[in-house]
Amino acid sequence: MNRKLKSLFASLLVLSVISPYLAVRAATISSAQDILSTVTASTVANHEIYFVSPTGAALNSDIVLTFTGMTTTGVAFGDVDIATGDSGNCSTATFTERTVASSAGAAAWGVSNSNPAITLSAPTSGAGALSAGNCIRIKIGTNASTGTAGTNQITNGTVGLKTITINGSFGDSGEISVYFISNDQVSITATVPQAMTFSISDNTIGFGTLTSANVRFASGDASGATTPVVAHDLRASTNANNGYTITVKGYSLTSGGNSITPIGGTNSSIASGTEQFGVRFAATGSGSGVVSAPYSASGYAYAATTNTTSLIASSTAPSDTNYYNATYIANISSITESGSYSTALTYVATANY
Repeated sequence: MNRKLKSLFASLLVLSVISPYLAVRAATISSAQDILSTVTASTVANHEIYFVSPTGAALNSDIVLTFTGMTTTGVAFGDVDIATGDSGNCSTATFTERTVASSAGAAAWGVSNSNPAITLSAPTSGAGALSAGNCIRIKIGTNASTGTAGTNQITNGTVGLKTITINGSFGDSGEISVYFISNDQVSITATVPQAMTFSISDNTIGFGTLTSANVRFASGDASGATTPVVAHDLRASTNANNGYTITVKGYSLTSGGNSITPIGGTNSSIASGTEQFGVRFAATGSGSGVVSAPYSASGYAYAATTNTTSLIASSTAPSDTNYYNATYIANISSITESGSYSTALTYVATANY
């Protein structure tokens, strides 16, 4: 064998010995994914990239992300967050956010942009490198918040399959595929019908026989009582945005041309021996409605007439059912005209949409 052939054979032998080592120097990343805020084509989007690096990212190495078919113009270091995980499980790893700057430094990652490639340069010294076999998380866009809030995003490519290539001097490589579509939003419609409930628990109540010696309270059995008793309740609920109102209309107890004087629009105490007709309400239940003045205090009032209404209660927002418990009083004087007295009060609940 001549000298040239021997030299060629020796060179081939050396290459065959070292080629296995060359083949394993670059490892393939794993658990790679890119979570985008939108996959609508030609629209700006945030990226949240994860991958596990078998080799890790040592000090002074770099990771290059090439967004093929996308546009990274405008993205700066303030738009990028870099966090290193403590394990190779990207779902459960605890991530430590790293300092990011325009160029790498002591314990600081550098970020540079050469559209469509963004280069992440590991720190030159100190903490911040990625250990072998651990996950790294990279946020790009307005989702970046460490140090400063991100303002610039990557522009998606046209409709179709695009790739993000990951390589660099850190020694590993791989790809993440993303697919852009013309519209990633689904419009969903629904109608909620208006709802309103209103009821009166008892439509026939009474005071019994009135005397000037003591106050009478109306009761559901129409016999009346000498101590306060709830005669009936009003019940209301609605899904109206502005709630509801409840009003009453009608005059006081009347017999022919005679009537018992209504208390009026000021909440007043009971005065035996003086003509009085009034009512007060107390709200219970899970709704947001409240009793309106002058019917909410401990005294009594009655401000409605045959032709004018008086506000009893209201809510200002959608409300579950409230119960408005009504307590009526009637007093007469020693000269109140005899007769059979009655009245019909009209309660109306109105939803405010």
